[in-house]
Amino acid sequence: MTKTQRQHRIGELIEREVISTAAQIVVKLNAEGIAATQATVTRDLQELGTIKIRDEHGTRRIVVGGVTHSSPAPLEHLRRMMGEWVVSVESSGNLVVVRTPPGCAHVVASALDRSALDGVLGSVAGDDTVLVIADEQRGGQQLAYEFRVLASLDEVPVETEKRSFHG
Repeated sequence: MTKTQRQHRIGELIEREVISTAAQIVVKLNAEGIAATQATVTRDLQELGTIKIRDEHGTRRIVVGGVTHSSPAPLEHLRRMMGEWVVSVESSGNLVVVRTPPGCAHVVASALDRSALDGVLGSVAGDDTVLVIADEQRGGQQLAYEFRVLASLDEVPVETEKRSFHG
């Protein structure tokens, strides 16, 4: 594993879990089969620009400097962004194509990324198009439907919305 790959994995760990020491990261990396010493992880944390904070629960944790939120953005934020900027949503296989007015795709992609929706592997934004990759369990068709509902392009019964969205 390269240094860049290791640092990326460390970034994922501290974003998703409450971690307060380099030693905890070493244990988690070793459990994944990634060899790293505490000194190496400490250097990685410095290069990533991490800091220690107390989160909203009073727990000490490591975060990337400048990142003040430790939990995903609320679903309501994604709903507002999609309702304002999304003009169409289509799918093919596990891919979802979200169309926006010119110059607005990055706004929707950022909201999607920060919402940390289950079943979304990632997104890529262009000028007026966001490509979203769904995991195989969720699938592109279901995710596209949920995005259309969030953007108010489709109507959905309240019971379905509660089951579909994780927010």
